Amino acid sequence: MDEERETLQRIVSTLVNKNDEIHNFIDMLNHTISNVQVNSSNAISELDEEFDGLYSVLHEMKGSMASTIQQEEARKIQALQDQLSQCSRALESSEELLELAVQSLDIKNPVELIEAARQIKDSVTVASAFRLSLKPKVSDSMTHMMVDFALEKRMLQAVKFLPVPKAPEIDVAACLVADNCITISWRMPEEDSRIDHFVLEYRKTNFDGLPRLKGEQHWELVDYIKATQYTLSGLRFDTKYMNLRVQACNKAVAGEYSDPVTLETKAFVFSLDSTSSHLNLKVEDTYVEWDPTGGKGQEKIKGKENKNRSNTASPKRSTNSPRASARGSRDRFAGESYTVLGDTAVESGQHYWEVRAQKDCKSYSVGVTYRNPGKFDQLGKTNSSWCIHINNWLQTTFSAKHNNKAKTLDIPVPDRIGVYCDFDGGQLSFYNASSKALLHTFRAKFAQPLLPGFMIWCGGLTVMTGLQVPSAVKTLQKSENGLGGSTSSLNNVA
Repeated sequence: MDEERETLQRIVSTLVNKNDEIHNFIDMLNHTISNVQVNSSNAISELDEEFDGLYSVLHEMKGSMASTIQQEEARKIQALQDQLSQCSRALESSEELLELAVQSLDIKNPVELIEAARQIKDSVTVASAFRLSLKPKVSDSMTHMMVDFALEKRMLQAVKFLPVPKAPEIDVAACLVADNCITISWRMPEEDSRIDHFVLEYRKTNFDGLPRLKGEQHWELVDYIKATQYTLSGLRFDTKYMNLRVQACNKAVAGEYSDPVTLETKAFVFSLDSTSSHLNLKVEDTYVEWDPTGGKGQEKIKGKENKNRSNTASPKRSTNSPRASARGSRDRFAGESYTVLGDTAVESGQHYWEVRAQKDCKSYSVGVTYRNPGKFDQLGKTNSSWCIHINNWLQTTFSAKHNNKAKTLDIPVPDRIGVYCDFDGGQLSFYNASSKALLHTFRAKFAQPLLPGFMIWCGGLTVMTGLQVPSAVKTLQKSENGLGGSTSSLNNVA
C-alpha cells in the first residue's frame, strides 16, 4: 500500500513539474507572439517611413525639374516675343514705304519723280525689313527636358529587405598586443557597401582556445566602429588571454559574430604579501603605507575592514598557486627593515611592473630579493637583494644598492619607476616609467627565484602590475645588450 502511494506520489510530482513546464512554455509562446506582432508593426512603420522619405525625395525632384522646364519655356517665349516685336515694327515701316512708292508712281513731273525715286531707294536700303532673320531664334522643341526613369524603375523594383551581413573574419596575423594595448584587425569575406558599422566584444580569460560557456567574465562591448581595425588601450593584463569577436551591422540588422580569437596577454601579476610585512606597514593588494602606530591601525586600511588579513592570503589568490609557495613560512620583517614583498616569484622570463611613490614619501626602496630574506635584512644591504633607493629626508639622494654598496645616480627622481627583470638573461633594470629612460641596470646570474621587494618609511607606495614589457624598454635593452652596455660596479655573479 505504501509503495503504491509513494509511486503515485512520484507520478503526481512528475505531472505537476510537467504541467509547470507546459504552462511556462505557453507563457513563452504567448510572449513570443506578442513580440512578433509588436516587431512586425515596428517593421511596417519603418517601411512607411522609408517610402515616405522616398516619395518626399521624388516630389522634391519633380518640383525642381518642373521649375527648370518652366524657366526654359519662359526664356524661349521671351526670345520669340522679342523677335515678333521686331518683325511687327519692320513690317509697319515696310508698308509705309510701299505706300509711298505706289504714290510716287503717279508723279508726272520728271524731276520730282527722279527725286522721289532716289529718296525711296535710300529708304529701302536702310529699311529694317531687309535686315531681319526670318528664322525663329529658338526651337519649339522641349525634348531635351524629357526624363527616362526606366533604370530607376528597375532599381526600385529590385528593392528588397536588407540582407543580414556576413560574419567578419579576424586577421590574427595583423592583430598586435603591445604596450598594454590590443589592436585587432578584421575584414569582410566579401565587399558589402551596406555595412554601417562594426561591434567589437572582448573579455579577459585564463583559458586559451575558444571561449568557455561557464566561469567566464561577461563580454565588454565597443559599438559603432567605422573602420576595420580598433585599438583597446590602457589595459591591465591581470589574466593570461583575451577573447575577441566582431560583428558587422547595416542600418537595420546585425550579422553573426566572427569566430572568436584568443590573444595571449603576457604580463606579471602579483600582490603585496601582508602576512610577512613589517608591523609599521599597512598593506593592501597593491598599496603599502607607513604606519607610525606600529600596527595598531592594521584593523582598517583605507576605511575597509581588514579582519584576519594577516593570517589569510588575498581572496584572489589560490593557496595552490606559486604565490603561496613564494611566501613560504617566516616571521614578519622587524627592526628598521620596513619591508614588504610580492607574493609571486619570478622564476623565468622577462617581466615588468611599475611603482609610484606619494609626493611626501621620505624614504623608499624598490627592487628584488631572493626568497626568505632575514627578518632584519634591508633591500640592497645583502648579496641576495638589488634595489634603487630614494631618500627625501632633509635632502634628496638617489642611489642603486646591492651587497651593502651604493652607487649614486646623478639623475632626477621620476614620479613613476619601472622595474624590468630578465631572469634568464641575468638583468635587472630600472626606468623612468613615463619617458622609459634607463635609470640603472644590475647584471647578475640569478641563482634563486626573485620576489619583488619594497621598503617604505613615512609615506606610501602604489604598485602597478599586470603590465607588459613596454616596446621602448625592449628596444633599449636590445640596444644596450648589442652595444655591450657598461657594467655596474655593484653587479655580482651569484
